[in-house]
Amino acid sequence: MKQTLLNLSANGRLIAGLLVNLLSSICIVFINKWIYVHYGFPNMTLTLVHFVVTWLGLYVCQKMDIFAPKSLPIRSIVWLALSFCGFVAFTNLSLQNNAIGTYQLAKAMTTPVIILIQTTYYKKTFSTKIKLTLVPITLGVILNSYFDVRFNMLGTVFATLGVLVTSLYQVWVGAKQHELQVNSMQLLYYQAPLSSGFLLCVVPMFEPLTGDGGIFGPCTGETHTHTTLVSASTATVLFSGVVAFLVNLSIYWIIGNTSAVTYNMFGHFKFCITLVGGYLIFHDPISINQALGILCTLAGILSYTHFKLAEQEEGKSRLAQRP
Repeated sequence: MKQTLLNLSANGRLIAGLLVNLLSSICIVFINKWIYVHYGFPNMTLTLVHFVVTWLGLYVCQKMDIFAPKSLPIRSIVWLALSFCGFVAFTNLSLQNNAIGTYQLAKAMTTPVIILIQTTYYKKTFSTKIKLTLVPITLGVILNSYFDVRFNMLGTVFATLGVLVTSLYQVWVGAKQHELQVNSMQLLYYQAPLSSGFLLCVVPMFEPLTGDGGIFGPCTGETHTHTTLVSASTATVLFSGVVAFLVNLSIYWIIGNTSAVTYNMFGHFKFCITLVGGYLIFHDPISINQALGILCTLAGILSYTHFKLAEQEEGKSRLAQRP
């Protein structure tokens, strides 16, 4: 009875974490889009603001005794922080140099690359059933982006580097939590300021500081005075930082309590939800190919969930039968 209650409690926390990530991730997409369109705020600088606010949020949490910081050597997380900066930089470069379809197709390759990294370097095994669930998911992404896939040399290089660095980052998020024996808040508390410092050095290479599109440049807008627009943009950017705090924390929590592969599967689910939400709420058109792609992706995700839960139950049964 006690074990059943513990399982229910653990499942409840996992569902809550997934819901927080789902809602905050969808919310941040629409807030960021609003910021880009209405205020012309630069993309990577916004990411820098997000991580600074994330660290401030964690600082407040530790002052409220929500978690206790654990002293970590900087050298143990420097590659994690650098991989985050690479993930942000190469993802943006991929988006800038590729069509949306090519960008989405490249992102879908993160899951098999994660499996390859974990199998090769971390000696983690995946059943054939789990690997086969990648087939309908990849097919679904291809159907969603087929008519917008256009390859070019520079875009392909950035997309490939983006997939590799993103995969490494997500694998390391889980590996470092287990290796250093820390929870998601404790690890992110150290990684957030370190990544912010690295991003501060990287941002000027990709985005202007002044002029159009620069953080110190003029805000875009036609119906508001400059002061009102600056106040509105500042408030919106800070609000997006608060939402990003929830996104970042839930990503670390999900990967730490499940795996990088499970988080990626959930990412595909969020992509489908975003497409369906755009159709239902904003009446964005969905073609037959996209509808089939969504169904294929959801079928793969449901299959992965079913097989993963079955394997977990089988593992628990084996442990229970041991003398």
